[in-house]
Amino acid sequence: MIRWAFLLPFCILLNALGQDQAVRETLRPPSGEKLVLQVHATGDQIYVCKQAAWTFQAPEAKLFDAAGKQVGKHFAGPTWESSDGSQVKGKLVASAPSPDAAAIPWLLLTAAEHHGSGVMASVTSIQRLYTRSGKPPAQGCDAGHEGTESRSRYAADYYFYVRAN
Repeated sequence: MIRWAFLLPFCILLNALGQDQAVRETLRPPSGEKLVLQVHATGDQIYVCKQAAWTFQAPEAKLFDAAGKQVGKHFAGPTWESSDGSQVKGKLVASAPSPDAAAIPWLLLTAAEHHGSGVMASVTSIQRLYTRSGKPPAQGCDAGHEGTESRSRYAADYYFYVRAN
């Protein structure tokens, strides 16, 4: 006799993997682009209380390579700056809910501006995947809190793409 309770965690895992793959397909960069940089970000999503609702203001995060070395930062724009001084500013193309209901959405952005020369100078697309936390507060934004800032810790993986030759 099969114990279905034993199989339940396995079924949940398969469903989560399927959701992850579907979301990643929705946020696929254009064909002809190749991955040039992957970083892990930790920092804050900054919200401001406006008209009784938390409004996203800006991110503020540090970017780390696979060895844990800080290689850049992420801030308003949204902008990513490499430690070599190059920057890319993104424009939202697509968004999908994170498989983690407690996390901010996964995104696909296209490059809108570049500054400097370096790794970010030729970036054409940016993905934000595998987010953790970062949502605005569930409460505390009313007339008495107008203009109040709230920071929500978050983590994410960012993938940077360029046109392949």
